[in-house]
Parts: sequence; C-alpha cells; structure tokens
Amino acid sequence: MHKRMTSFLEIIMGYCTETDITKTIAQALTTATAQTTDDLGSFGNLLNVGNTLDKNLVSTDNINYYIQLADSEIDGVLSQLYSTPFCEKVDFETELFSPMDPSANLYIVIEKYCPLASGDIVILTDGSNEERHVIDEVIGGDTFSTVDPVQASFAIATRILRVSYPTPIRFISARIASANIYDKYFSSESSPNTSQFGENLRGMAYDRLNDILSGTIILHGQQRIGRRFYNPNLVEQYSLPSGGTIGKDRKQMK
Repeated sequence: MHKRMTSFLEIIMGYCTETDITKTIAQALTTATAQTTDDLGSFGNLLNVGNTLDKNLVSTDNINYYIQLADSEIDGVLSQLYSTPFCEKVDFETELFSPMDPSANLYIVIEKYCPLASGDIVILTDGSNEERHVIDEVIGGDTFSTVDPVQASFAIATRILRVSYPTPIRFISARIASANIYDKYFSSESSPNTSQFGENLRGMAYDRLNDILSGTIILHGQQRIGRRFYNPNLVEQYSLPSGGTIGKDRKQMK
C-alpha cells in the first residue's frame, strides 16, 4: 500500500513557502525587537511565525493569505502569455546515500550534490511511502534537514525529488508577499505610503515579471497561450507586441 504524507504547511502553500517569507523579511529585522515587553517583562523578537496566538505574531493563515494575493497578481499578469495557475515540475532527482531513520537521524544525506536552498520542496518516495517536505537547513549541498520531521524510515536508494515552480516564479511570489507583510505588520503602512524595503522587494519582483513579459525569461515546461506554442518546450523568444510604453512613475509591469 502506497502511503503519502504531506505536512499541513505544505498543503496550503502557493508559489513560495513560509520559509521563503520568514527569511526574506528577516533580512530587514536582524536587529529589531518588539517595542513593548511580553508577560515576562522582556523584549521579544519582532518577527514570529507560527500557529499560536502572540501579540508579535504573523500567523500562518495571514502568511498564506498574502502568498495567495501575490500568486493571484502573478497569474493575472502572466496569463497574457501562459496558461495559469502554473504547475510544479521535478527539476532535480537523486537517491538517499544513507538510510533515513527519523528516530536516530534528523538529516537527509543524498547521493548527488545539488545547490539546495532553505525553502526548497523535496519528495521522498520508495514505492511504499511518500513524504513531501520543505528544506530547513542545508549542509554542503548534499545534506539537509526538513522543517517538519520525517515520519517514515527510508532505505538507501530511496528516490529524492525536488519540485518547484518555473524560475523565477517562487522568487517573485516571495518578494511580493514579503513586501506586503512587511508594510502591514512592521511598518504599519499601506499603499501608496509604502516602506523603502517593501518598494525594493516589489521592484525586484516586477523586474523579473518584466523579463518574462519581454521574452528574456521563458518559463520552460509551462503551457503557452497561442497556436504556435502548443509545445511548452519550444525554445523561442516569446514576448508581447511592442508599441506601447508605461511611464517610469508607474509600478505596473511593462
């Protein structure tokens, strides 16, 4: 019997993960602390992510909400060129180098080196059990831990699949969602009075969207719109017709 296990967080995630949001916002909060004390009289960390109630907490539900908003914005813009929503694809496959016993070892060691990163999604499958996890800590590119503990034991040669949305969709989603969360919870600002950090994140995201719209970046493996693009792996520049310009003062994609 094939058993598939997926953590609660992975079921509800979109183009990016909660780990992506935490690490992106934490870049601007490395020295920040709460302005008011907690019940013990100490100043806690300003950024706190999870499912429990806390006055300095950005709940998982709220993070998922902002990820969904970011994903909707991405889909709306790129639906001119691609069939949306986008689908995950396997972009790397390897095997377990050593047995994985959750009771004795928290780290997964793979056979083939890969530039893994925190927030990547991997699937462990041996034909009987299958688990989906988000990478937490990476050591050397061939050893990593997961956000949620692995439940089953896996033997050597278990298949390890990394799945992802086409580059740079995850990058774009994480930065748009992080910008909105930062402005809402840490700057107490909303559009048009947004923070400089939020504007920088949006700028990076919109630059990548512009690259996709101009044809500089092609989303391989995704279904394109139009009769000549029935083959999703066709290598050819794919951009919108030129002829119009958008003022430099506008934040919309070109």
